[in-house]
Amino acid sequence: MGKVLLVGCGKMGGAILEGWLSHGHATSEVVVAEPVEAIRPGKPGLRVVASSSEVSETPDTVVLAVKPQLMDSVLPDLKRFADQGAVFLSIAAGKTLHYFAHHLGAQAKVVRSMPNTPAAVRQGISVATAAPGVSEAEKKRCHEILSAVGQVLWVEDEALMDPVTALSGSGPAYVFLLVEAMAAAGAKLGLAPEMAMQLARATVAGSGELLRQSAEPAAQLRVNVTSPGGTTAAALKVLMADDGIQRVFDKALAAASHRSQELAA
Repeated sequence: MGKVLLVGCGKMGGAILEGWLSHGHATSEVVVAEPVEAIRPGKPGLRVVASSSEVSETPDTVVLAVKPQLMDSVLPDLKRFADQGAVFLSIAAGKTLHYFAHHLGAQAKVVRSMPNTPAAVRQGISVATAAPGVSEAEKKRCHEILSAVGQVLWVEDEALMDPVTALSGSGPAYVFLLVEAMAAAGAKLGLAPEMAMQLARATVAGSGELLRQSAEPAAQLRVNVTSPGGTTAAALKVLMADDGIQRVFDKALAAASHRSQELAA
């Protein structure tokens, strides 16, 4: 993985750091720059600083894990590393390759990625796209960094990062909302709210694990639990109607993708 400077160690940055270390990467190869003392990691052998300005040695890769609204404030100091050939791997939503070229220089080697929060349990999925100057070896290095917390896919067309953000980046929130909705519906039918929530959480979590382990497509897994004329079929008749869940998801993802475009403008 080479020498890595991790800028920002909040929830996602911290998850990525834990993933690296659990895969056997040495703490001596990583420097963390995190201004908030309360969330600085305390790992033996890990160098942690309050600001990247305290780092003099050029890293092989700079991982940008700060919130998008803070990016303007951290890039000026980091430009010196871009000038010296470091690769920048961003996990910030909405910050485009053009944005980084403006702040780090037209020749800066930048990979833009969108991970999601299941990275916290090593079950995330990230999609990445690279600026033209990034070599295959450098892309492989970024792939290795991201794969420490889950699957990694690549796209050539950066415009696809907006629907990626809408689907997988924001997607965990949709699943959590599904759990809330299922539990609320169960409570309205007479279940105790605590029991309804426990049933909903276990059902969604278990179904997700079944989906992960199964070679069958989601559509077939759905068919497998749907008996003709049974209770599941009655529910799916509502959910799969013309005004059902597909129409809602089409509208929701279109809204999220549009908002991603607005944030990048």
